[in-house]
Amino acid sequence: MDQLLFIGNLGTGEIVIIAIIVLLLFGGKKIPELMKGIGKGVKNFKDGVKGIEEDIKIDDDTDKK
Repeated sequence: MDQLLFIGNLGTGEIVIIAIIVLLLFGGKKIPELMKGIGKGVKNFKDGVKGIEEDIKIDDDTDKK
């Protein structure tokens, strides 16, 4: 697995250019806030998936009885 799913064949130069553009668009103070928000969103998504998996497991256990 040499490539990440969404990055494809981007090289170091392209990643640096993208990082500079993001820095110019959002500014240095706004980027940590964006990353914090993304982190919270990912955590909420994982918690939701975990809850659904637990519900499915509970349903499977009650169906077997």
